[in-house]
Amino acid sequence: MIMSAATDARLVLGTGPTALLGVVAADPGRPLAVGVTGPGGHGKTALLRRLARAHRDAGNTVSEGPPGASDPVDPETVLLVDDAHLLDDARLETLCRLVAGRRHRLLVGYRPWPRRAALAALADALKRDGQQVVLSPFTAEQTRDYLAGVPELGPAGELAAFVHAQTGGVPRDVDRLVRGLRGQDSPPGVPTEPPRPAVLQFGPDLEELPPDVRRLLLAVAAGVPLPVDLLGPLLDRQPEAVDELVAYTRAAGLLGADGRLAPIVRRAVVALSPATERTAIWRRLIEVQLGRGAAVLPLVRSLRAAGALDDSPAAALAAAAEEALGIEPALSVELFAAATARGLPSAARQAVAAALAGDLEAALRLANRLLATAEPAVRAEAATVAATALAHRGQVERSVELYRWSGHAAFAAVGALAVGRPVAGGDLPDDPTGGPPTLHASAARLMAEGVRESITGTPTGALSRLVQATALLEPDGRRVLLPDSPAALAALTAIHCAELDIAEGVLDRAVTTGIGGPLMARRHRLLQAWIRMVRGQTAAAADYLAAVTADERPLESRDLLLASALQLGIARRNSDVGGLQRGWGPALEAVVRHPVDLFTLLPLGELAVAGARLGDLARLEPYLREASLVLDRLGNPALWSAPLHWTGLHAAILTEQPATADAHVTALLAAADHSRYAAVVAAAATIWVEVLRGVVDPVRVEAAARGLHDAGLCWDAARLAGQAAIRTSDRRAMTSLLECARVLQARPAARSSGAPAGADDGSAPLADAVTGPTRYRLSDREHDVAELVLAGLTYREIGDRLFISAKTVEHHVARMRSRLDCANRAELLALLRTVVADRSSTAGRQPWPQRDPR
Repeated sequence: MIMSAATDARLVLGTGPTALLGVVAADPGRPLAVGVTGPGGHGKTALLRRLARAHRDAGNTVSEGPPGASDPVDPETVLLVDDAHLLDDARLETLCRLVAGRRHRLLVGYRPWPRRAALAALADALKRDGQQVVLSPFTAEQTRDYLAGVPELGPAGELAAFVHAQTGGVPRDVDRLVRGLRGQDSPPGVPTEPPRPAVLQFGPDLEELPPDVRRLLLAVAAGVPLPVDLLGPLLDRQPEAVDELVAYTRAAGLLGADGRLAPIVRRAVVALSPATERTAIWRRLIEVQLGRGAAVLPLVRSLRAAGALDDSPAAALAAAAEEALGIEPALSVELFAAATARGLPSAARQAVAAALAGDLEAALRLANRLLATAEPAVRAEAATVAATALAHRGQVERSVELYRWSGHAAFAAVGALAVGRPVAGGDLPDDPTGGPPTLHASAARLMAEGVRESITGTPTGALSRLVQATALLEPDGRRVLLPDSPAALAALTAIHCAELDIAEGVLDRAVTTGIGGPLMARRHRLLQAWIRMVRGQTAAAADYLAAVTADERPLESRDLLLASALQLGIARRNSDVGGLQRGWGPALEAVVRHPVDLFTLLPLGELAVAGARLGDLARLEPYLREASLVLDRLGNPALWSAPLHWTGLHAAILTEQPATADAHVTALLAAADHSRYAAVVAAAATIWVEVLRGVVDPVRVEAAARGLHDAGLCWDAARLAGQAAIRTSDRRAMTSLLECARVLQARPAARSSGAPAGADDGSAPLADAVTGPTRYRLSDREHDVAELVLAGLTYREIGDRLFISAKTVEHHVARMRSRLDCANRAELLALLRTVVADRSSTAGRQPWPQRDPR
């Protein structure tokens, strides 16, 4: 509702003003008193001038300015009075009499404050005996219409949204921002902040404001809710006087109805106010907030943005750092450091913040210094920080010692169980400090009980306790230093017992609630990627992995080991031999950096299969023996040992060690009654070994494959069916099993909250199903043709290389497709890629020897 000659934009009217203009245009001679009210900058003057022009266009005389108490007023003259709120009582009473007489045509504009009795009487008279229009900010649609009148700014879609968000729709501010955008050379697209010329236009308005109003605006610009009982002490005013200041500021169109400043107004207030005045107000506000025990972080943020952080009291910096700990630990580190520099002993809290932010290097440096020099209470907190950092870096035994010393018995128990050295005795000891059972302490205790139950009890009991521990931390878990999160341990337990839906759900909630802060965020994401890899969704798993590794911070040793195993596991499932070779060296380094413990058995098993595929399993043998020792010390718990036996079986298959494979099958059968996972993989392992020995029962193979699929092991399911298909001489059975493999690799076993179903092309699992010792039914000539087809040569070019005709090449390709029963060319290429890659290590091998019946 504002018109500016600078923008040449048309007047944008709401329904009320539009209807009023229609009434004036239809009967300009009719006596009518119009009152236009609204805060400053909402277009009162523009609308009054538009109404006056309508009268002039109809031949009426328009007189501007209020009449005196004794001045005669011609009923034929249109009287225009703007800013009536500034008139004295006598002139307001004269206007009130003219309105009540209903013989004159009056156009009166006024702000809603100051609300003196005479102005209130005039407003009532206009509502009763005339017509009143109350102006409001532009809607988003009106802002878009306004920008449509400025064609040089381009399409008004996203730019209109930016303008509306910055100005709150106040027409004066919309006009200023549009003029600023017109007057600058900027790259195409929506800007990220208002141009400086637009901000500078607020300067004259701010300079004319009373000092107390400027102080009020600076206080509001700090970005915290300001009730009257806080503004009073801040401005040294009584509550009634504060209410008047707020009303004045709202009537000026600077303060919104919600008590906040529009972003462009806030920017102008901060940028155009004297720095000393601004800093003084904010420091005083911090002191008042501290005295009330209220939040100070938004205020400290404002001081920091203004470059005045050094002027903040040390106590305020420490309080703000505590508030930032759970939402922005990196900022918390900075604020604690600033508080320490000002003489406040907060280095221990700084170490906590650094650890939560994932900067374990800084956390360990600070903690180590405090362990040597600080007082006992501070040393205990420093020991907790060091213990947490060492747990993430693989130094679990040293971490356990520090947790015990600092009084965190539950976390110490978790670490001791992880390395296979549980504390002798029964229940966990109580908190030695005698503190209350807080949510954090209860969660830690449930974590320890859950891990112990996973070793000595049932998977369901372990999973229940770990999920409960996760739920306890969800309300305030961002501030908790954890050696490992209960969500990660619950996910690991769920993966080990084939409850992938539970694992996925608990990780999704942990990511949403931020349990453990940035320190734990990457571990949760890596485990989400692991679940997708197990399901056969390799593209989605690769996306999750790429998102984690894109972070500039280097991965700590535990996360690095998991990420390395993920990289190789994805490459193996995609039959990407080059990817396996490139990732093998870094993966071995990751294994060296992180000693074996209970929670690294999954990645270790995956690396064992990759090493066997590359013919370099011997380099992992010492770590696999250490894994066996850890499990032996714990009594070989079925939940943790079954997946390692499952991957060990596949490593033995790839390295052609029948006796080792039989030992793994025996171990799986012994654990079959413990969990769903163990039962499924035990059945599949038995069938797999039978298939390798040339015994293919299609019914039993399909049943075992479907069992794997239903347990979430989709890729393994398709691979088992594919292995059996290429080893049977029964044409009908081969066709049936290949079809089963295609169905199992294409159908998701359960929901996925990450990549959509079908994100993978579906060819990799089936292609890798022919990996390992197999009896390929391709002749030497067909192998030669296959290699050149994969190299991208045409049939004619292949014929020239092999001295045969293009027609013969086509015949060879058709025969290979028929023998491998491929549904399309993509599937054929996927199978041939694996056949060619593995030819040198598999040619001429015979089926495995039969098991010794003894």
